[in-house]
Amino acid sequence: MHTYHTPLDLVRERSPERPVAFVRPDALAVAARWFRTSFTGDVFYAVKANPSPWAIRELAANGVSSFDVASTAEIELVSAHAPGSRMAFMHPVKSRAAIASAYSDHGVRTFALDSHAELAKILAATGGARDLNLIVRLAVEAPGAAYALNGKFGISPYEAPELLRATRQATSELMGVSFHVGSQCMRPSAYQAAMAQASRALVRAAVFADVVDVGGGFPSVYPGMAPPDLAEYVAAIDRGFSEMMVHETTELWCEPGRALVAEGTSLLTRVELRKGDALYLNDGAYGSLFDAAHSKWPFPVKLVRADGGSSAPLKPFQFYGPTCDSIDQMPGPFWLPDDIAEGDHIEIGMLGAYGVAMATRFNGFGDVETVRANDAPMASMFGLAPRSIPTPRQDSGSVIKLTRARGKKRRRR
Repeated sequence: MHTYHTPLDLVRERSPERPVAFVRPDALAVAARWFRTSFTGDVFYAVKANPSPWAIRELAANGVSSFDVASTAEIELVSAHAPGSRMAFMHPVKSRAAIASAYSDHGVRTFALDSHAELAKILAATGGARDLNLIVRLAVEAPGAAYALNGKFGISPYEAPELLRATRQATSELMGVSFHVGSQCMRPSAYQAAMAQASRALVRAAVFADVVDVGGGFPSVYPGMAPPDLAEYVAAIDRGFSEMMVHETTELWCEPGRALVAEGTSLLTRVELRKGDALYLNDGAYGSLFDAAHSKWPFPVKLVRADGGSSAPLKPFQFYGPTCDSIDQMPGPFWLPDDIAEGDHIEIGMLGAYGVAMATRFNGFGDVETVRANDAPMASMFGLAPRSIPTPRQDSGSVIKLTRARGKKRRRR
């Protein structure tokens, strides 16, 4: 992977024809160390957020040794780039072949489920194995997230007791509960509320959980979306856990995705045409800008021009992608200099999560070059990074110290 100090260096060296993903492994290293130090349980990286091999390797090198996987392909990816890591197959609906391969070929022992049918499938595909860690996914009510994730998966806490009892009886190892408060959760209290719902389900089932998995949803900072400090999320989870009816040996897990990798990638795009306040780019909704199009997130942007930039006033723009589909449109607003024109380049930040990972080859586009950048992520450069995660430059010295964990790590299996 070729390295440039900044995207501007690449633009000055050559005007790239295709989009370029600038990856910043240091940002992942800092975030990984923060979670490993601050969260009082086990951290499973949600591979779906960014399945790039470099991201898997960087997280593993910085202490993230557990991975939340959802498919055979993700299992094989982790096996190849973080060998020896623990994997949890947390997709609540899996094929029998995928379950059997995970168990027999890759040593996966942790499986999620949200129905009696899935429980029976897991047991059948593993030959009635008793050495399974079985995690029941609950559908909790937790307002405050950009994407609600309780519609497709999860059993209602009110309907869960029978499934919890059946799952408890099906394994000699760990039985646990999990939930997801929703992606980009803006309220730390959502975790505590969800844990209370999970606790009530366990009490009604008259079973203890060996694992409480609070899932993902940990946010990053985007223009117009500045969540509370990440330390407040950890504190809310600690409070919720202390209020649950659990063993003193019960394990606490989390599955961060976005918060670990969002700052780790930006995308350099080129303006192919300007029509008034509309800029036509060589990447879009079918490429790395899915969230900008379908969720209308205004990602941070800046002009990258070989002659050094612009002194023109900023103006709000909308983007169109390169495909022939009219829904390939990103409303923004994206604030850029008023003199931006065809041939200029734009860096779009905070695309390390669900950016390149979502890209398709629709209409023949989607081919992205990947290089490394040594500068700070755009969120940090714009002063938008969560206060509890130092930027890579800050972390390089001994002045900034990461928050120490509250108490000892809970037992791991």
